[in-house]
Amino acid sequence: MSTPLADKIKTLIRANGPISVTDYFALCLADPEHGYYRTREPFGRHGDFITAPEISQLFGEMVGVFMVHAWQRHGTPSAVRLVEIGPGRGTMMADMLRVIKRIALPLFEGLNVHLVETSERLRGVQRVTLEAFSTKIAWHDSFEDVPEGFTLIAANELFDAIPIRQFVKTATGFRERLVGLDAAGELTFAAGVATLDPALLPSPAASIPDGTIFETAPARQAVMQTLCDRLKASGGTAVIIDYGHMVTGFGDTLQAVRNHDFDTPLAHPGEADLTSHVDFEDLAKVALSAGVHLNGGLRQGEFLYGLGLAERAAALSKDKEPAEQRLIAAAVDRLAGEGAGKMGELFKVIAVSSPALNLMPFRALD
Repeated sequence: MSTPLADKIKTLIRANGPISVTDYFALCLADPEHGYYRTREPFGRHGDFITAPEISQLFGEMVGVFMVHAWQRHGTPSAVRLVEIGPGRGTMMADMLRVIKRIALPLFEGLNVHLVETSERLRGVQRVTLEAFSTKIAWHDSFEDVPEGFTLIAANELFDAIPIRQFVKTATGFRERLVGLDAAGELTFAAGVATLDPALLPSPAASIPDGTIFETAPARQAVMQTLCDRLKASGGTAVIIDYGHMVTGFGDTLQAVRNHDFDTPLAHPGEADLTSHVDFEDLAKVALSAGVHLNGGLRQGEFLYGLGLAERAAALSKDKEPAEQRLIAAAVDRLAGEGAGKMGELFKVIAVSSPALNLMPFRALD
């Protein structure tokens, strides 16, 4: 079965030749006519996937606790820009603001919320979710439009949706992986002409078998650089939560999710969410070369438990019916547990700060 976007991409390829994985990734998510984020409601039980804030209020509350801690370690500045990039349905921000108001009223009173969101449709959903805090909120198309000043930034599942480049090992070195057409006119992967600088590879690649994939993410590096530059200029902390790996390695992590199930990346362009695993070592290198302080990395489970997830869940369960207590326990297990279908191990967390601060629950690296 073809999709309208698949037809459009095939026409493009027939006219101009194969396209890069980066361009395919970008078209699938952001094509103005048929792109996934332009046309679908990806989040929640009726969408294609559920993000951590939609599983339980506990997730956003713990991120809120972390923001209060960072603000205190920064010396409790009076004017704060609280920024979320890619805020989804606004659920995490609502949970963060509720906990900030409860445990750090001076921070709550001194902050303005800045949501970086390009989708008009999602802005509408966020307006409803955050109605109680509407006087504090401004929306921006781009992070660069957020006014300068002390900044606390949350980025949950932001980087996995930023396109990557892929290179495939061939007899003549690593060549850029492209999307072209097979003999039947269907979308297929192919190796192109552009080669990869061997210095970017994590280890000597001589012994790596042909067909091995290596991923780079210049667009992610650029976003990370922008965040770090802002922290250097204005002071503040950013926390980054995403699924991925702590150490750069080989492998194909490009994946599509459709109706809560995995799909092959070329099967339903525009109708499936396309992501890939985030290389946290790569983001950490960008941060360190930008001159900001790195806290990290932790698994999501360690991060949430270290901020008081178990205690908060116990308080939430108090005086509740057994069925509701079981739901809370199941949510904790899904957010912080390990194994299939759980987020505690697969998702990683780093934080970057300027000036340098050691933040809980990260262990001091120096």
